[in-house]
Amino acid sequence: MGLRANMTAWASNQAARRSAPAVAARSAHQFVDKAIDGFNGFPGAREVARKHLERRRDVDHAIRDLIEQHVRLAGVQGFVANVGGVVTMPVAIPANIAGIAVLHLRMAAAIAHLRGYDINDPRVRAAALMTLPGKDGAAIAREGGLPASPHEVAVGKTEITSAMLERITTRVAQELASRIGGKHATLIFAKRVPVLGGAVSAGVDAYSTWSIGRYAGRQFPTHVMIEQE
Repeated sequence: MGLRANMTAWASNQAARRSAPAVAARSAHQFVDKAIDGFNGFPGAREVARKHLERRRDVDHAIRDLIEQHVRLAGVQGFVANVGGVVTMPVAIPANIAGIAVLHLRMAAAIAHLRGYDINDPRVRAAALMTLPGKDGAAIAREGGLPASPHEVAVGKTEITSAMLERITTRVAQELASRIGGKHATLIFAKRVPVLGGAVSAGVDAYSTWSIGRYAGRQFPTHVMIEQE
């Protein structure tokens, strides 16, 4: 009986290993799809882009307002944690990190949409995802074997496979986790003062959102036509 149990356990482990890449790829797709297309209580990139453009009637002004909206949302810690609880990254990181990543990805995709990119295109989705670590993070991500800059991915002809999307998502998540971990270390001292810790954390998230919004704006120049395969 012991041998049979061990063989069964070994077979289960092997099956789990074989299915792990597919599960990770599905998790990556789920994260990207929910962040860009939206879910209950969280409008997608097209919807928020449309509302800002209807109100401002100008793409650049709409993008400015879009970034400001996401900066405000990033400062609301409860909202960010709530979003993170709904959409999980394909690596084990806290919900608040997933939450800020969802906000940033929707913002980047909305900017791309306003600039004329097809956010249904897997290349554009991958490019929006690559903006999350910001300018410095993108260079680090390339060292991990990712495609070139987000802009080059968006306008290029390289097919974005499920495996590639999973690799990009995991690498971006690792970079975000590293940065947020550094932020939390800094907040150890701030948290000794009542209220100050939350205020500093919200401020850091708000600033990172503004910075990534500006970076995404540079990676998706105005009126670039995406070539169809």
